Amino acid sequence: MTATDQATAPRTRRSRITPEREEELYATVLDLLREVGYEALTMDAVATRTHCSKATLYRQWSGKPELVAEALRRTKGKVVGDIDTGSLRGDLRALIEQLDDEQLHREAALVRGLIHAVHAHPDLLRALQDLIVDPDPAGLAAILRRAVARGEVRADCPALQYVPYVLIGALVARPLVANRPPDRAFLLHYLDSVVMPSLTT
Repeated sequence: MTATDQATAPRTRRSRITPEREEELYATVLDLLREVGYEALTMDAVATRTHCSKATLYRQWSGKPELVAEALRRTKGKVVGDIDTGSLRGDLRALIEQLDDEQLHREAALVRGLIHAVHAHPDLLRALQDLIVDPDPAGLAAILRRAVARGEVRADCPALQYVPYVLIGALVARPLVANRPPDRAFLLHYLDSVVMPSLTT
């Protein structure tokens, strides 16, 4: 069976991969994405680095797009997690403060690479939409819903739907505009200067 056949064949999820092993695989996928980009990342490379057979990978995931999207979804869930400080500003600050400057630099590079990749690979875009954008697991949407329920943000506030764009835009734009990576101090100031006023004034 060719790689193409494997990617489109129905899967039987009978893998013995443990949760710890899954986490290792997802971490490896993200490391490879940062190192070589989406185009050069292969299932062979993931299998080699994790000492896992390709057959095992294809039993668990249909192919590279789903594996990459799932790795990103799991990471997103960890970042947002169960943050609930009792205020919108506190929640968003806690979200930013979970990442140190080195992690923010790495995540910004990852986002820039994915923005390029989704234009060239519709299969990756579909997988990301299915696993990340549409369900919004663990999420930013929950933080915003709680803010509306507490009365911090009007339910009809037009900025609500744009918060993900605003936050991702900060990661991508700073290297382009200022030739500097985003860091925690920049994002916290951006939160108070741009994000919060757009939601609460």
